[in-house]
Amino acid sequence: MKIEIWSDILCPFCYIGKRNFETALKEFDHEDELEIVWKSYQLDPDMPEIANEDYVEYLVKRKGMPEEQVKGMLQNITQMAQQAGLEYHMDKSVIANSLNAHKLIQFANTKGLGNELEEELFKAYFTQGNNIADLDVLTEIGENAGLNAKELQSAFVDSKYGYGVEQDIAEAMQIGVKGVPFFVFDRKYAVSGAQPPQAFAETLDKSYTAWKKLNPENALEITQGPSCTPDGICD
Repeated sequence: MKIEIWSDILCPFCYIGKRNFETALKEFDHEDELEIVWKSYQLDPDMPEIANEDYVEYLVKRKGMPEEQVKGMLQNITQMAQQAGLEYHMDKSVIANSLNAHKLIQFANTKGLGNELEEELFKAYFTQGNNIADLDVLTEIGENAGLNAKELQSAFVDSKYGYGVEQDIAEAMQIGVKGVPFFVFDRKYAVSGAQPPQAFAETLDKSYTAWKKLNPENALEITQGPSCTPDGICD
């Protein structure tokens, strides 16, 4: 069963949502039957490659909120992250355009390492304060996720990966994504936002039950008779 997750590296709730979803997965008995695909989404595609602002300054400017209100909001988000088992240092976060990171996500998906890369990108941004627009930094992040340092350079020069980012964003608009994180289960159910693990668990069970009815392990009703197997046994 396919689960698609739209997210942006700059979104603090996306990392929290990822961790809460993974907490639910630990109690799910059929994880081996899931295909998890990370989709690109940009909250601020017009952001300069490096904004030269800290997180507080950026949000004050972008949202027009008072500085103290922004600081209080970020403190609440940091506490939410702690409850999910994450360590946020948002005062160190480098405000940067996430397009290069999303190109790398597109590449990682082709290698089956999308989930590993997302984890490394979130950790680099919210915990370590790394610049996720810098290609050298992204190369190191990619290596940490298990990607080949030379191969992943194609993510930054091959136009198909940038096109993949655009396609994901267009698809998000088509299915009604208004914000991220946004989790879609078998294109029938969705969870919007950093919901608690129980919400993910309930949707996992519901969507898997419906999917399994349409995809039984063996759809054939078999009448057995004498036969031979590839290992040479005939009976």
